[in-house]
Amino acid sequence: MLEAPKHVRTFGDLGEFVLGTWGRWLVTIPHMITCILVPIAFLVLGGTLLTTLFPASFEPETWIIIMGITLLPLGLIPTLKEGAMMAAAGFLSTIIANVVALGMLVDKMHSTNVDNLSVPSPNLSFKQVATVFGNLALTYGAGLTLPSLQREHSEPQRMPRVIIVSLVLITLLFFVDSVIAVAYLGCQIPGNLIYAIAGNDLGSAFNRGGVVITYLAMQAHITIAFTVVVLPAFYVLERLFLGLHKPIGDATQAPNAGDTAHSIDFLSLNSLNSQTTVATDDDAHDIDSATYSQPGVFPKVAVLRIVTVACCVVVAVLWKDRLLDLLDFVGGSTYSLCCMIVPMVLSLKHFGKRLHVVERALAILACLIVAFLGAYVTYITAGPLFSPAPKAIDVTIWDSPKFSYCSESFVNVIYTNTSYHSAWRKP
Repeated sequence: MLEAPKHVRTFGDLGEFVLGTWGRWLVTIPHMITCILVPIAFLVLGGTLLTTLFPASFEPETWIIIMGITLLPLGLIPTLKEGAMMAAAGFLSTIIANVVALGMLVDKMHSTNVDNLSVPSPNLSFKQVATVFGNLALTYGAGLTLPSLQREHSEPQRMPRVIIVSLVLITLLFFVDSVIAVAYLGCQIPGNLIYAIAGNDLGSAFNRGGVVITYLAMQAHITIAFTVVVLPAFYVLERLFLGLHKPIGDATQAPNAGDTAHSIDFLSLNSLNSQTTVATDDDAHDIDSATYSQPGVFPKVAVLRIVTVACCVVVAVLWKDRLLDLLDFVGGSTYSLCCMIVPMVLSLKHFGKRLHVVERALAILACLIVAFLGAYVTYITAGPLFSPAPKAIDVTIWDSPKFSYCSESFVNVIYTNTSYHSAWRKP
């Protein structure tokens, strides 16, 4: 985006700049789907967290609706720039949640594994390894907000450094989480750590105070993350339905009578465009804030955003029992497409022979690998989402299967229960 003209302000604009009109749709459609599906997953996760925090209160559906209402004030923050401190609070919240959860896990396993037993080895299959790709793709999904950050940054030339530092930090945090959990649990590492500390799958219950702190911090994180991820979708919807955020290049062109006759003039766009025309490179990052401050604009924006959040809440209620499938599906499909494949394709197309031949070859190889894994994960997880099997009667016994990555007796019970494993016989 640093090389693109100033009228390139969204991911879709970038697609059209590099690939033409069809490139806009290639980029915009998966980008919009992702910016809507991920907040839906956050709503489902939030409903689950609140149900655990406040047992014997409301059902997950009710908590999802309550969460949708309570996050509306954050969703009405006009731009990412104005929500910068909010985003920083979301980052700190997830750090707190992970540190507390990992600390409790390490402390519990130290006190439980008094015999220094070796952790069980995994019994892996290609399906198990490949489906992790969906979650990994989701981990680096903050790339969805890069066009917004670039658009609103007063010094956009610093964005490459911001991206590199962010990716390195995310990788290190994810690596530390994984290594610590595997070192203490082996194949019995939970699919979601915050779920594991609230139950008894790992033996006795964890300290309730630590669980509450972890869940409150995680709830704050996903509430803020909902707002950050959905903002790019708001921007595109406001351009599409309200006629806002017209590209700067469009504003500099004098409209003729034919253009005026076919334009959608909901908000006196002529006055908005006239102000956009005088924008320079130095104040381009403030155009969005100026647009929202126009008389009569933000009430219409607020209505559109509230309707969008309401639609997300409805879908979240319908998919409340499919959180992990939803996360893997989104990560394997639209996330991998718009955060990995499309950026590399645009880079290859735009820079062409300016890239070293090795760099081009690696980019093409990465595109093929990501496309294969993304298609596989999408296929595997789409079935449970869109054609779920009839819900079975929940008859859970104490040694029912809990650890799908393990084999034999370790599938059922934590490895520190030596009496169970010594008495276990293969059926």
